[in-house]
Amino acid sequence: MEYGKLNINVVSTRDNRPVEDATIRITNENEPEQTIEQADTNSEGMLHDIELEAPPLEYSMNPSANKPYSEYTLYISAPGFETVEIGGAEIFSGETAIQNISLLPSERTEPDSAELYVIPDHTLWGDYPPKIAEDEIKPVTDSGEIVLSRVVIPEYIIVHDGPPSDSGAKDYYVKYKDYIKNVASSEIYSTWSEATIQANVLAIQSFTLNRVYTEWYRNKGYNFTITSSTAYDHKWIPNRNIFSSISRVVDELFSNYLSRPNVQQPLLTQYCDGKNISCPDWLSQWGSKTLGDQGYTAIEILRNYYGDSIYINETTEISGIPSSYPGAPLRVGSSGDKVRQMQRQLNVVSNAYPRIPKVTEDGIFGPKTEDAVKTFQRVFGLTPDGIVGFATWYKISEIYVAVSRIAELN
Repeated sequence: MEYGKLNINVVSTRDNRPVEDATIRITNENEPEQTIEQADTNSEGMLHDIELEAPPLEYSMNPSANKPYSEYTLYISAPGFETVEIGGAEIFSGETAIQNISLLPSERTEPDSAELYVIPDHTLWGDYPPKIAEDEIKPVTDSGEIVLSRVVIPEYIIVHDGPPSDSGAKDYYVKYKDYIKNVASSEIYSTWSEATIQANVLAIQSFTLNRVYTEWYRNKGYNFTITSSTAYDHKWIPNRNIFSSISRVVDELFSNYLSRPNVQQPLLTQYCDGKNISCPDWLSQWGSKTLGDQGYTAIEILRNYYGDSIYINETTEISGIPSSYPGAPLRVGSSGDKVRQMQRQLNVVSNAYPRIPKVTEDGIFGPKTEDAVKTFQRVFGLTPDGIVGFATWYKISEIYVAVSRIAELN
């Protein structure tokens, strides 16, 4: 028997603070009446390392007639909050799935009926419409359309949960990194090599930032950034679980996108699965998996499909954060205003996550600050090395903004 792990993180929609003593009940999709696991979240709103059965790893390593993941139903309830039920949470062998839940405060004293979310099939397993081909570079210079003056990582994007023409589909405000993690977890398998995951994440990010940069849908009279339709954009699923291997890659690469020489806009990097659908000029997801297994790097995988002129670009324009990354990692021995700012943010975060020790806001990165950083990294699934590199800096900023609510959605 093979197993995967599930981590559950519960916060309140009111202030993004953790919900302690939320009860989590887990059942198998095939036996909905039988509870497999039931436990409460800790003071940080977390319940981690739940072991659940999963199909053999090999099912996800090649196109197979066997579903490569098991599915579970999660019931999340807490006093003073609306109950949530999530069906179809995916567990892969050897992988850690992450289920983030925001509970809506409730005035009801009696148990309420659960708000239900059903996670549909993964795109590599289910039946979804293929991408309608578009030009990878949009002819905006002579069109009179409005475009951004530079490539910006938005704090939020608005996802239309359906095709563009479906006026009844709901629009969701989603944090940019959360959107990328959700799409990647919906469209590739977390069991694949890191280089393959990196290549696919870069393609997803570049496509998304092209939609942002060109204001593609707003120029067509819509009030959203992107859709959840695979025929037009990517598959995004409300409240689906993500995977730690994918989450780590996005945290490290979220400011990157793909470019060609002398072209300012990110490329609209389209792709297909390479099994049910063939796309000779685009990235093949299964093909990228094969190349990753052969030792290709992410950029080598991408150039195999999009050509040798493609390169990885980066923007420092990142919305919704107090201050940009200092350009080099902060560690024991570092000092200055950036260290002081990081210490101040950690102290605010520790008010909501008390396991993180308070530090003196003196601008000196000493052993106590290192200890606080390591604890923060453990709590939020980062490598606990005590060094504030790119991923840790922006994760501290992200959690700080969430719990202090200094960045309100306009």
